[in-house]
Amino acid sequence: MRLSKLSLKPAIVTALTCLFLLPSFVFAQEEGVRSDWPSQTYIPMQSADGSAVSREQELLAFAEQLARDFPNSGSVRARLLRSQLDVGNSEGALESLQQLKELGVVFNERAQSAILDLIGEPHAETARSLLVRSPEVIEASEVYQTVPAEAGLVEGLFASDEFGTLVASSVTGKSIHIFLAGEQEWTSIAIPGADDLSGIVGEPDDSMGWAASANIDGSQDAERGFVGLMGLRTDFQNPILVPAPASALALSDVAIGPDSTVYASDPQGGGIYRKPLGAVEMEELVPPATFRSPQGLAVSADGASLYVSDYRYGLAMVEIDSGTVTRMPVDVPVLVDGIDGLWLYGDQLIAIQNGSSPMRIIALQLSQDGGRITDLNVLEQAHSAWTEPLGGSIAGGYLYYVGTGQWDRYEYGESVPDKPAIATVIRRLKLPEKEQ
Repeated sequence: MRLSKLSLKPAIVTALTCLFLLPSFVFAQEEGVRSDWPSQTYIPMQSADGSAVSREQELLAFAEQLARDFPNSGSVRARLLRSQLDVGNSEGALESLQQLKELGVVFNERAQSAILDLIGEPHAETARSLLVRSPEVIEASEVYQTVPAEAGLVEGLFASDEFGTLVASSVTGKSIHIFLAGEQEWTSIAIPGADDLSGIVGEPDDSMGWAASANIDGSQDAERGFVGLMGLRTDFQNPILVPAPASALALSDVAIGPDSTVYASDPQGGGIYRKPLGAVEMEELVPPATFRSPQGLAVSADGASLYVSDYRYGLAMVEIDSGTVTRMPVDVPVLVDGIDGLWLYGDQLIAIQNGSSPMRIIALQLSQDGGRITDLNVLEQAHSAWTEPLGGSIAGGYLYYVGTGQWDRYEYGESVPDKPAIATVIRRLKLPEKEQ
């Protein structure tokens, strides 16, 4: 099964709300991967005497191991909770509920009712005390611009501090949409040869933009579009094409380092790719199947490491020189799965967490060496005007981001009946002062 933004985001949210549609498998890592990112391989069990173990017990043991490997993943802990309820382990389920509460997970009414029914009357009152009824609403951003509905499914956004320009990418339109300071309207440009356009970044001097092109919405196009990075200058009809290796299924989120190396994640194949300055082809940094669904990327301040958000499991660090992958330690109870957009801002990671319940935008405080998460600051949460916050860009101390994502309005690249496209609202959020 290929996991993309189209298929994985609803699965994560369902896992945190309904508890019934959690997949019972994950990717296995390839042999030879230089990684201490925990293995996600499901291995059938036997009892001590060699007899078969029930499917429920197997899934419980696997969920327990995943929870040890990824302690700050809400979807993993929700999976463990479901397995505990399936085998009647009420004490374990209460412990999981306590941990989920500490992580800030809020279940909807349907899921809360199911939990109380499954855990049994003797434990129902204790369980009820561990279920948060509704999330705290934090609304701190303002509407900055609106991309016309004709743009379709807008995913990526780049903001230029120097020129006051916004550039949005459209998945369904295979197009770029530009708003210039002082102008009244957006300019729409179809990019020749492009497939779905998603993540977009600018060179440090804003001399060129790079957009990821690949089929990420599952559309059944007559011809396969370009898979790789498209370099965009003033002549948008002649983009620079830097193809991805054949192992890349679909590039999506991108980040750029201080040396102008561009990095791209493959949420379907599980690998990370890069384009060094001047390269005419992308190269593999992290092999496919290492991650479940890598999405947001950010380069460390010293340029030596790449922060990666695995949508299902949490945050990892990649040593750029070697490609070695490690799980990022977290010192406080913080939910770190479900992160889509990720940016380095001073000594913090700014993250759009649209796969959590509630959806939120957070600032994760980094340790002095940048290798640990030491604290959490929730900047915005459960905004009443959101549909789904998506891609964005930091400029001038603000996070500019898509506030009305429309993945629910498209299926395989086509509009869902009775759910026409809507205008995409770009919001602007003032970020905390960063330490120099």
